Amino acid sequence: MIKQVLTISLLAGVMFAPIYVFAANEPIQPIKVVVPEKPEVAELGKMLFFDPRLSRSGFISCNSCHNLSMGGTDNIKTSIGHKWQQGPINAPTVLNSGMNLAQFWDGRAKDLKEQAGGPIANPGEMASTHELAVKVIASMPQYVAKFKQAFGTDAVNIDRITTAIAAFEETLVTPGSRFDQWLEGDKGVLNQHEIEGYELFKSSGCTQCHNGPAVGGTSYQKMGVVHPYITRNPAVGRMDITGKEQDKYVFKVPTLRNVELTYPYFHDGEAATLEKAVEVMGKIQLDLDFNQKEIASIVAFLKTLTGKQPEFNLPILPPSNNATPQPQPF
Repeated sequence: MIKQVLTISLLAGVMFAPIYVFAANEPIQPIKVVVPEKPEVAELGKMLFFDPRLSRSGFISCNSCHNLSMGGTDNIKTSIGHKWQQGPINAPTVLNSGMNLAQFWDGRAKDLKEQAGGPIANPGEMASTHELAVKVIASMPQYVAKFKQAFGTDAVNIDRITTAIAAFEETLVTPGSRFDQWLEGDKGVLNQHEIEGYELFKSSGCTQCHNGPAVGGTSYQKMGVVHPYITRNPAVGRMDITGKEQDKYVFKVPTLRNVELTYPYFHDGEAATLEKAVEVMGKIQLDLDFNQKEIASIVAFLKTLTGKQPEFNLPILPPSNNATPQPQPF
């Protein structure tokens, strides 16, 4: 915890500005760089992540909904899939997603590898099949050579495709935020307004769910603990997985890393601004009516969680050939 110490001059009778004394143990920990165990696998995964030919239309890639130039998401309420279908739920950021206890808002995929296979075969997303995706990738000799380099065999299958995509996604971490620098000892990197926001964030109870290196992603929580959350979105969260009424509207707690970049907010994308998200969460989760000053200070703190975005050269993808199945956009 941070303790506020007031220094009073007995001679002058003046109260000086607060001095902040920091303890070592904080509910949020810094992010560390992830170095892939097998760089060749991660490099192949990068190619596949950006390759729209994994979709039936030949138009939608992983990066379409998890845009790495936009905070790892698409900045729209719910994503657009095959034949311009609007999806049922907001796309969570792929950045730092390897720190999550599971993937998707309802946690239906246990890890990034399992998640990577879902959208490919989802008729509302990439609308392909695993068999067709394998056939497309295996048709290109340059890809086959990359699989040989990465896995020691030129056999292309969905297990290796998703393994590679997951290996690349594991590297998509964002260390070096100003808050990380503060945690690591640079106490001058945050201003008093931001520190006050962090203090309020902690004292209000936000860190009960938003903690750890990803500032979330490690637990499930009901959307509307104290007051019901009113939404037109049909998603019911964990209940779809468990079948239990008690899991209705229970979702994976999202990471708050880079949260200023990942608007709009919540599983339904209904909070257009960070200020609105803080206001709503305070009310429905904590039974708190934050005033405008309090909201501004929490938002100021949250913006310090923006880290260094992944930087790399875009992959040059192998050309299709006569053996490559043709896309079916309509």
